[in-house]
Amino acid sequence: MKLLLASQSPRRKELLSSLGFDFEVVKIDCEEILPEDISIENAAAYLSKLKADTFRPLEEGEVLLTADTVVAIENQVLGKPKDEADARNMLKLLSGKTHQVYTGITIQTSDKVFTETDVADVELDEISNEEIDFYIKNYKPFDKAGSYGIQEWLGMAKIKKLSGSFYTIMGLPTHLVYKILKEI
Repeated sequence: MKLLLASQSPRRKELLSSLGFDFEVVKIDCEEILPEDISIENAAAYLSKLKADTFRPLEEGEVLLTADTVVAIENQVLGKPKDEADARNMLKLLSGKTHQVYTGITIQTSDKVFTETDVADVELDEISNEEIDFYIKNYKPFDKAGSYGIQEWLGMAKIKKLSGSFYTIMGLPTHLVYKILKEI
């Protein structure tokens, strides 16, 4: 089996490697646009499948893994921030509230496709404007859904409670990936 990880995320690379899999990183250029009528629960899986569908046809023995993470709060999906102001607004919205993190994965072979989503609930403490500025300045969360990484300062300092997989929040539901790849 030749595993292809279609992600530039250093976190996904680290997690997949820590699971004990050898893989090659491949690039997929895909415009990640959600249909207006899609449910929040299906958004991450839709985007991971969209990425997989954009990749070239797989050869025998190749396995493609794509993933996407979205943060949801108050019936809205938060993707990656466009800029500093967008990141600040997202963090203010998340401050002192519980939100959901959905990570969808698609694992595809030349003749099979598995798409699944995992969800975790995250409760954040209040985040002051000074703390938001500190976090954005020092951690530059522009490549992270919801403008934060659980493994960074904000996660360590401000998460009061979480329900679900830490790794799903980090961007890869490792338990699902491992289960599916072992079946293949």
